Amino acid sequence: MKIAITGGTGFVGKHLTNHYLNNGHDVYILTRSDKTSSQKNLQYVQWLSNEANPASSLEGIDVMINLAGKSINDRWTEDAKKAIVESRVKATREVYSIISKLEKKPSVLINASAIGIYGTSRDKTFTEDSTERGTDFLAETVKVWEKEASKVEELNVRTVFTRFGIILGAEGALPKMLLPYKLFAGGKLGSGEQWVSWISIEDLVKLIDYVIQNDKITGPVNATAPNPVKMNEFGKTIGNILNRPHWLPAPEFALKTILGEMSILILEGQKVLPEKLEKHHFTFTYPYVDEALRNILK
Repeated sequence: MKIAITGGTGFVGKHLTNHYLNNGHDVYILTRSDKTSSQKNLQYVQWLSNEANPASSLEGIDVMINLAGKSINDRWTEDAKKAIVESRVKATREVYSIISKLEKKPSVLINASAIGIYGTSRDKTFTEDSTERGTDFLAETVKVWEKEASKVEELNVRTVFTRFGIILGAEGALPKMLLPYKLFAGGKLGSGEQWVSWISIEDLVKLIDYVIQNDKITGPVNATAPNPVKMNEFGKTIGNILNRPHWLPAPEFALKTILGEMSILILEGQKVLPEKLEKHHFTFTYPYVDEALRNILK
């Protein structure tokens, strides 16, 4: 296959790129810079600049994967929030533009998304059929993002919104969560009752490939493991694996003072189940969080 990836140098993008290169596929990474590759089946394609003409290099691609967007892990100033939204909208509009110019359209667009669209709750369970939508910044961002990506359906291209949970791997959010435990200062964050809907990076790559191969899967797909846990259990599991105490609580008011509005990423959560994947008989390599964490931390 010929696979184009935006955001290909990020955490998820690097894992997807390595997976497809290792399996003999051709990968095209869209980048703002003018880069060249020494690998015969890896090509960098310039985009989002005045002189770029990415469509000319992407004729014949089979799959487009859109992961582009500013990180949400920096403090949410008003300028940062604006950049988070605009980066996703701009990139997704450009993806539409590229696909519209291709004589042969790709068979599918995999567009990154997030479970934040459902809003936060400590007692509800969300699946792809859930109609509830949050009103916080994250939920509003995802709504705009998915609305922009859905326009690709007008081009008769199967479009899938992979709604990511917390991705567990050696990079990303997990190292920051491990640090207090490594310093013997780990403990309950906020109430500890908030849900953590998570997925291992290995399973995320596996499910994206599964969705690409299964043309019956369309629309939203919850990219989360089937066994979410509460934050307190998540922390205790980290402590047990690292042989570190889980004893020093971080109260809500302190986290809100330090992190501001971004504290919602830690203090709130949602219980999200991958119902669509299970209906299509996808098998998780790491369905339980202790297995996933042990694999990363071994």
